[in-house]
Amino acid sequence: MLVILTGEQLLSPAAICHNCPMANQSGLPRWHQGRLRCGRPVERTLDKVPAQYECTMGFRVAKVAEP
Repeated sequence: MLVILTGEQLLSPAAICHNCPMANQSGLPRWHQGRLRCGRPVERTLDKVPAQYECTMGFRVAKVAEP
C-alpha cells in the first residue's frame, strides 16, 4: 500500500495525487514494477524503514506492508 508522508500524518495518495499532472488515469501515483515512476528514490538510513520516494510535487511517498 502506498501512503503520502507529511510531518506526522499518513495520507492516502488518492487525497493528494488526483490533481497531479503526473498521476495515472485513476488519480494515483504511477507505481510500476516496485518503483514510483513519478518520483525519485530517497536514500534509506535504516533497513527497517520502508522504501521512500520524493514525488515531483515534493511529497514523500512510502510503500508500507498492508495490515
